[in-house]
Amino acid sequence: IHFYKRLSHVTLTLPSPIMFSFPLLLLSLLICTSCVQARKGRDASLAHQDKADVSSLNDKVQQLLDLTQRRPVIKLTSKNFKDLVRSQPKNYSVVVMFTALQTHRGCAICRQASDEFSLVANSYRYSQFYSSKMFFAMVDFDEGSEAFQSMNLNSAPAFIHFPAKGKPKKPDNMDIQRVGFSGEAIARWIYERTEMNIRVFRPPNYTGTMALLILFGLVGGLVYLRRNNLEFLFNKTTWCMLAIFFVLSMLSGQMWNHIRGPPFVHKSQSGGVAYIHGSSQAQFVLETYFVMGIYGLVVLGMILLCEAGDEKADPGLRRIQAIAGLALTMFFYSLILSIFRSKAGGYPYSFLIG
Repeated sequence: IHFYKRLSHVTLTLPSPIMFSFPLLLLSLLICTSCVQARKGRDASLAHQDKADVSSLNDKVQQLLDLTQRRPVIKLTSKNFKDLVRSQPKNYSVVVMFTALQTHRGCAICRQASDEFSLVANSYRYSQFYSSKMFFAMVDFDEGSEAFQSMNLNSAPAFIHFPAKGKPKKPDNMDIQRVGFSGEAIARWIYERTEMNIRVFRPPNYTGTMALLILFGLVGGLVYLRRNNLEFLFNKTTWCMLAIFFVLSMLSGQMWNHIRGPPFVHKSQSGGVAYIHGSSQAQFVLETYFVMGIYGLVVLGMILLCEAGDEKADPGLRRIQAIAGLALTMFFYSLILSIFRSKAGGYPYSFLIG
């Protein structure tokens, strides 16, 4: 009890609330000031970065515009391919043709593809859709081998669309094996990727017109010289030969070549030259000539077999015609069937040639 009474007379002296609140207030003020300064510094850094990006983008666009003024198709090396095409920032798309134009590379179709690509670029350059949102460029293997390696390309020509944002996807690689590389095919593919409709303007080509005029002139001159004897116009053999040639041309795919514009031949991955396309959905120009020749030999065999049935002819000649006609028909029919089987995977039938 005595101890309790002692304690009851003890007076405790506590600090005032103001002494507690002042240091806390000062600390809070310092923290807020630091946060504000840090945010200002970050905003200034971001603004400086954005300004630098805008400046870099403007420089790249201006450089591309300057290069386009010289020629519609910009020639790129490995370095400026990386800087202008692959690197960000970028608000434009680039259609790039990877090619090998040097003679020692042995690319037989690269020059044709380059001419068609330049034709599309020229048409775009002078069209109403021309802007700084899309550019055409070309990378030659001898000047940009590193660009080929970066895109994992081991053959040429190749056409790739590089969009403004992101990396190229599978549809951004043009399938020239399926659609060819004519100017119209390239423009159609660009429309599918960018919705920019480029109308291809080809320079006037009077070769066909002149050839037609010369043909009419020759026929007219021949008719005039033989005006007193026009029996050749009623010759069944002549008209039969013309009809067969026309039918063989259509069957072999000459009209398809005219519409699609396929390559003449193609360089295979092994380094050789492919004369027959590996797919039933496409063909090469030289392949159509082979097919037309094979069809022609099959027709010749059938004609010989028909002639062998003429009882008025010499028996020995008829026997030769029958054997030759049968051999031609069987062998070249087997050959054309073999080619079709190699192009159409899973086709089960063959004859003589596996």
